[in-house]
Amino acid sequence: QVQLMESGGGSVQAGGSLRLSCPASGITSIPHCMAWLRQGSENEREGVSAIRPDGQTSYADAAKGRFTIYQDNATNTLYLQMNSLKSEDSALYYCAAGPRAACIFFTAHTEAHARYSGEEFETWGQGTQVTVSS
Repeated sequence: QVQLMESGGGSVQAGGSLRLSCPASGITSIPHCMAWLRQGSENEREGVSAIRPDGQTSYADAAKGRFTIYQDNATNTLYLQMNSLKSEDSALYYCAAGPRAACIFFTAHTEAHARYSGEEFETWGQGTQVTVSS
């Protein structure tokens, strides 16, 4: 059974950077879609960024130009480099794994500039808190 464990969250000032990590254990095959999602003060979950095994990525509008998702297949670790952080980025950030459909839905929502709450993802971590002060 795949288990995900996020780390790297913390408190930073606006304009600062953080890198989130998510090593996956119990993997017997590479997940078809890995992603970062977050849940902020509005208590609504939203997709941030997703990546497929071939390296294709998708970003929500809020993440474009500031966040970078990447993965190290040798260590089965997913990363999210977050730069130029803003107070509205404050949230609990989750790492998630899912089937190919999860990335298809993620991309469709981001291209439509719509919020995606990640229903197609099957495995979730416990979350890591990011707090950005202005």
